[in-house]
Amino acid sequence: MDREKISRLSHTDHPINSPLDDESVRRLLRRTVDRGGERVLDLGCGEAAWLLRALATHPGVSAEGVDTSAPSLARARKEAAGLGVGERLVLHHEDAAKFTSPHLFDAVLSVGATHAFGGLLPTLDAARRHLAPGGRVLVGDAYWEREPSTEARALLGEYEDLATTMDRVAAHGWTPVFGHLSTRQELDDFEWCWTGSLAAWALDHPEDPDSAEILDVASTHRSQWLSAYRESFGFLTLVLRRTPA
Repeated sequence: MDREKISRLSHTDHPINSPLDDESVRRLLRRTVDRGGERVLDLGCGEAAWLLRALATHPGVSAEGVDTSAPSLARARKEAAGLGVGERLVLHHEDAAKFTSPHLFDAVLSVGATHAFGGLLPTLDAARRHLAPGGRVLVGDAYWEREPSTEARALLGEYEDLATTMDRVAAHGWTPVFGHLSTRQELDDFEWCWTGSLAAWALDHPEDPDSAEILDVASTHRSQWLSAYRESFGFLTLVLRRTPA
């Protein structure tokens, strides 16, 4: 099965690839891009949904996004052109962990993409390399709301509880200036959209050779969510500034 196809279809009804609703995204961006003239970088931008919203809101903002998915970047360029912000958006088709730039950025974003760097703290290390003095980082990652099952850890990986996660971020040299804990509604909406978009496409395209497999992917994911990790999985999005040494 083409993972790119799964990713594209699963985000049809939820373009932000994280459990955040539109109001939460708006509030987080407002706390990150607050002057309206920033240079913004998104590491692991996907279809650049965060950048497109920032550009549409602030005519003085310029943005760059980095991702390994050429189809996602192509869709981002098309969307940017439709919004009239294409001239202020530069997209790079490369590994975000290896990306270099000749200039620094006032805001660095990486929400739901920490896997590309090997975890939350390595993501913050990558963001630090690109961050201008006084700049802000917007980062989103999972945590355990309660002790997870063995199956949940096997499916999703190793995370910490909220307090430990925050202690690790602070000890790594960062000070939170805003944050958001995804609500149960946001978490559930994300999963229903992910599985529902795939299932609806498969049911609408029975003639497609991938239809049966995509329906199975949706069913398997839904079962894992409901039985293995729904009660323990949480998502934290932070706006951070560097702590003075």
